[in-house]
Amino acid sequence: MRNSPNRLVATIFGAVYLLVGLLGFAVTSGVGFVATEGANLIIFEVNPLHNVIHLAIGAALLFAGLRGTDTARTVNATVGAVYLLVGIVGLFLLNSPLNIIALNGADNVLHLASAVLLLGVGLSLDKSPATARA
Repeated sequence: MRNSPNRLVATIFGAVYLLVGLLGFAVTSGVGFVATEGANLIIFEVNPLHNVIHLAIGAALLFAGLRGTDTARTVNATVGAVYLLVGIVGLFLLNSPLNIIALNGADNVLHLASAVLLLGVGLSLDKSPATARA
C-alpha cells in the first residue's frame, strides 16, 4: 500500500466514509429514511439513506484499497465519476422534492472535491507500464 497512491487514497477515503456513515446514524434519529431535509452532521445534511450510501461507498473503497492496486484504481475512478455526477446534479436538487438524500451546498462542494481527488488519482496514478507507454 505504501507504493500505491490509489490503494492509500481508497483505504483512507473508505475508512472516513464508513465513519461518516456510522456517525450519521447518531444524528438522524427521527429523520425519515428519504427525507429531503436531514439532520446536521457538522455542516453536512444527512438522512438515513445518505448514511447507508456513505457506508456502501466506504466499504467499497476500503475493500478496494486492501485488495490491490488495480481494484483501487478502478473503484477510485468509478466512485469519483459517480461523485462528479452527484455533485453536479445535486446543485439542481437543492430545495426539491427529488432531493431524497438531503443534499445541501456543503455536501455538493464535498462531493465535487472528492470527485476531483478520486478521479485524479484513479485516472493518472499507478498505471501499468503497458498503459503508460500508450
